[in-house]
Amino acid sequence: MSKKICIITGSTLGGAEYVAENIADILTEQGYQVHLEHGPELDQIIDEKCWLVVTSTHGAGELPDNIKPLFEQLALNTTYLSDLRFAVIGLGNSDYDTFCYAVNHVEQILESKNASKICDSLRINMLEVTDPEEYSAQWLPNFTSQI
Repeated sequence: MSKKICIITGSTLGGAEYVAENIADILTEQGYQVHLEHGPELDQIIDEKCWLVVTSTHGAGELPDNIKPLFEQLALNTTYLSDLRFAVIGLGNSDYDTFCYAVNHVEQILESKNASKICDSLRINMLEVTDPEEYSAQWLPNFTSQI
């Protein structure tokens, strides 16, 4: 099993970046080699075999502007990612009927490329969760136990 994890963040207001940075610190302490990317280009991460995507949902259920181009490119790309394993942490507000739709977009695009989902995605409702960093840290063993 790989000890290398690429964390990809999609953030509009910074919340997803804070969660990702906290997760990166925890994983590093646990001996994982972490590659943290805030809104990367596809060629920067295409060779990574394990992605943890941490994203907020923006606007009408869309990906934030800093990772939208990456997933648009992936959706149009003919390359299959059958050796990629991934998980998703999403931040959203349940007042909106598009709560954590960005998670759905990421899952759909990656699964359409034959990538394998490691575990159930974490959907953080920012109306109920006061400490998303701690909340996601409690979820993290679901991810690490499967990689």
